[in-house]
Amino acid sequence: MRSGNEPTTARSPLRMRLWLGLWGLAWAVFGLTAFTLTGRAGWAAACGVLLVLVLVDLAVVVHHMRRGPHYQPGSTIPPYEPDHGPGRRGYRC
Repeated sequence: MRSGNEPTTARSPLRMRLWLGLWGLAWAVFGLTAFTLTGRAGWAAACGVLLVLVLVDLAVVVHHMRRGPHYQPGSTIPPYEPDHGPGRRGYRC
C-alpha cells in the first residue's frame, strides 16, 4: 500500500542482491568442490542444493534488472485510502 511519503530518491536493492548472490555462488562452488574432494557426500549435497538456490535467485535478480524501472506515481497522485478495519469501506471478510 502506498502511504504517500515514500522517498523520491529510493533505490532498488537488486544490485546489492546481485553482488551478494555472486558471493554466495563462489562459496557454494568452493564448498561443493571441497566436500566432494574430501568425500563428505552429505555436505557436498547441501552445497549443491545451496548452489541451485543461488543460481535461481541470480536468474530472478538479473530478470528484474533487465525489466528496468516501472511506472511510479508522482507527487500529484494522492496515496491510497488506508484500510479502516472491519465494518468500514474496503474491508473484505
